[in-house]
Amino acid sequence: MTDKKNWHLQPGVAMSPEAANEVAKIACALKSLSAYTTFAMEREDCPEDLQKIVEEGLDAMARVFVW
Repeated sequence: MTDKKNWHLQPGVAMSPEAANEVAKIACALKSLSAYTTFAMEREDCPEDLQKIVEEGLDAMARVFVW
């Protein structure tokens, strides 16, 4: 089974492949949470502070990874 990844590190980011794979798992979970909070915001079920936290996390991941 090949492990095809849909990301690579931003230029200048130094991280071991093992650490990058683990951080990428967290980033994928965060992207899923972002999709959920976007859906919830449309239904007005999502607290505003949760949306802010998710956005900050996505911004941080964008500084590490290119998707």
